[in-house]
Amino acid sequence: MRIPQIRIQTTPAQIEITTQKGQMLIEQPPGELQIEQPQATVNITRIPGKLTIDQTQARADVDLKSIRKRIEEAAQMGKQDLLAGIARRAQEGEELMKIENGFGAISSISRRSSDGPKKEFNIGWIPRAGSVKIEYDPGKLEVDAKSNKPIINYVMNKPNLTYTPSEVIVGLRQYADIKIDFE
Repeated sequence: MRIPQIRIQTTPAQIEITTQKGQMLIEQPPGELQIEQPQATVNITRIPGKLTIDQTQARADVDLKSIRKRIEEAAQMGKQDLLAGIARRAQEGEELMKIENGFGAISSISRRSSDGPKKEFNIGWIPRAGSVKIEYDPGKLEVDAKSNKPIINYVMNKPNLTYTPSEVIVGLRQYADIKIDFE
């Protein structure tokens, strides 16, 4: 005898899980830097030095005088000689008026007139020490320098973020199944 049989065959359901990893990209663009350095300001004020050499006295000492100076000296010497001549003639006149006193006025007057002054000789081409006058003004130099600060401009760029979130996909790979078979 045959007993009826039932055959049951089951197939379980299968779940499929697919994941995609999330991704984050960070990109940092460089900042923009601009530096400008203005030139320094420099002002220079200069008063030049001055050298003054006065050799008028040294030239006069070696008899290299200007025409004006020679004329002044000649006029002064003429005036002095005139006054000396007047004084000499007045003195000789006084002596001649008193000739009766027996001092030998005529012989002393003629001796003085014939002798003349003593001659002096000196080296004439060497000026006296200190006859050249030298003055020196060193002048002045002023430097005014002003430095200017640099001009700095900086722009910071924000980072670029790209984010892809993670993804999980859940699905059925295989459906559940039941097969029943009778025999």
